[in-house]
Amino acid sequence: MNGEHKSEKVQIKLPAEVAKIMGKWGGHGVRLAAARGALPMSGLNLVMVLFVFYHGDNQELKEEALSTLQTLPAQILLAALTEPQLHPAIIDLIVHLRYEDAVVMQAVLAHPMTGIRSLLFVAEKSSGDVLDMLADHDEILLKSDVIRKIIINNPNADKVTRLRLGWVEPQEDPAHTDQRGPGNKSAAATTQIEETAEADAVDVDECDEESLSKYQQLQEMTVNEKIKMALTGDKEWRTLLIREANKQINTGVLRNPRITEGEVLAVAQNRSSSEELIRVILLNREWVKLYDMKKALVHHPRTPVQQAMRMMNFLSERDIKELAISRNVTQPIINNARRMLTTKKK
Repeated sequence: MNGEHKSEKVQIKLPAEVAKIMGKWGGHGVRLAAARGALPMSGLNLVMVLFVFYHGDNQELKEEALSTLQTLPAQILLAALTEPQLHPAIIDLIVHLRYEDAVVMQAVLAHPMTGIRSLLFVAEKSSGDVLDMLADHDEILLKSDVIRKIIINNPNADKVTRLRLGWVEPQEDPAHTDQRGPGNKSAAATTQIEETAEADAVDVDECDEESLSKYQQLQEMTVNEKIKMALTGDKEWRTLLIREANKQINTGVLRNPRITEGEVLAVAQNRSSSEELIRVILLNREWVKLYDMKKALVHHPRTPVQQAMRMMNFLSERDIKELAISRNVTQPIINNARRMLTTKKK
């Protein structure tokens, strides 16, 4: 792990199984076995245990947890990274330890809670497939232009990648061509490249402080502050606050005048979205007019059955056929889809 990775104090709600290990149950021997990954537990709980030990005061547990995280099979980390509410600090630790592991990093780059600081680290340190994945991830590149600039300055980035991200290859100045001998041409070109790189160089520590610390700010905000930010904040704030358990906060995001139809559709397509969020979406006629929104709401387990059935009348025959054999919708929806197909045949 990079020795410069800072240990920050974060608050994480621990599952009962993890809290039990953290307590006095079983004593040091049990905790040491957990730090070595020797106790039977889910991938998510194991990663949380290792994270807590790494940030704890016991040096032995810290070192064992660090070693386990470095060598843990990718499948176990992937099990943890499927948790949509995984704390950004846990993801950041995984990034610093496994940024060369393409399988793990693919899941990290797709995770909604991966923070800007982690992405900046990947942009600066990664290579090969991981760097290619990041450079091809348009949604991430749109989050901050700093990420693009750091990839361009990454010595592992090839010329094609740099050009695609907006790097301009330095051109020789014809006015100076005759003043150089053949032996000086390479040196002059190198100097120009270095000057260009220096002009685009970005100090990660000087990046927009607000962008880098929103996750930390969120931990310290009051409910009223979160509600206000939900109603007025930018896309990054909305992405964070839509996952808050408090209904006033997450529904406030949907009432933010700056929210896009794409963001609302993502909420409708997320099967874990609450009944309250779905209710707010259903009340907005402009959103519900969209075909993809109707389709997402029909599939959503928290859409009232009668409203879902009414929206099914607007779906294509192909989508109705999919519903008729789907295992991800309720039985009334399946039955209605089959009835619709039978009626159409007649």
